[in-house]
Amino acid sequence: MDFAYLERFAAGDRGVVREVLELFLQQAAIWAPQLEGAPTGWRDVAHTIKGAARGVGAGVLGDLCEAAETEGETALPAMQQGLDRAVAEIEAYLAQA
Repeated sequence: MDFAYLERFAAGDRGVVREVLELFLQQAAIWAPQLEGAPTGWRDVAHTIKGAARGVGAGVLGDLCEAAETEGETALPAMQQGLDRAVAEIEAYLAQA
């Protein structure tokens, strides 16, 4: 996670940063179950996560989502792990803020 990216984007407004990250966490709680077992439509979810991840500074997760879109279901586990890591890093960041 590149929290500095989001902080710059929000012009240093910690309230905005917190709000955006909390919204990402809420969405992640919806996305994660939609990816289990590679259900139909998982590519759409991957695409959504890719955009949201890049918007909050989770470039690695965005790249993993792009790889899953391109490579197919075999890349899905790595993307799911990336989502879990991003969530953990965001939670740790918010706990310190």
